[in-house]
Amino acid sequence: MRRFGAVSPHRRRGSRGIVLLALLLLLGLGGIGLMAAVDVWQITRQREREVELLFVGEQYRQAIRAYYYAAPSGGRRSFPPNIAALLDDDRFPTPVHHLRRAYPDPITGAEWGMVRLGEGVVGIYSNSDKAPIKQAGFGPPYQHFNEQSAYTQWVFAFAPPRSAAAAPTNSNAKPPATNTRPPLPSRQPAKP
Repeated sequence: MRRFGAVSPHRRRGSRGIVLLALLLLLGLGGIGLMAAVDVWQITRQREREVELLFVGEQYRQAIRAYYYAAPSGGRRSFPPNIAALLDDDRFPTPVHHLRRAYPDPITGAEWGMVRLGEGVVGIYSNSDKAPIKQAGFGPPYQHFNEQSAYTQWVFAFAPPRSAAAAPTNSNAKPPATNTRPPLPSRQPAKP
């Protein structure tokens, strides 16, 4: 005789299978949610790096500008020969520091590419071919960053007024103009 409330062995196995199936489904959904969270985190991290790239690039641009205009009295204005000259400008009796420290490229973590005019550095750019997330809304002097396909096209360069530009060493080269897009970068890794 069967007792009231007793469960048959077949029924117990069936309920265990349903619990196991529900647990597997829950683990699958948790994995999908985790993958989505990782994607959101990666995009957020890339946006943070873009903000840092804009800040650091502007620091370099301003340091190049300061170096250019800080010509010793009676001296000719020139661009820095390398990044180290921005850290310690030895054209003066007491070295001048146009840049606090040499910042690495926030996107790659490595060296910068440099834009040169003759022997001087007029700008820097990231060596990353990755597509930027930010595609519009850049203010002066970075309107040319709008709709660029790679970070290598985000060039942070200082272009002095035409009348004050240093004479280029290459007779075919022209100094960068004010309020125009900086020259295309020559692919040279930065060396401090």
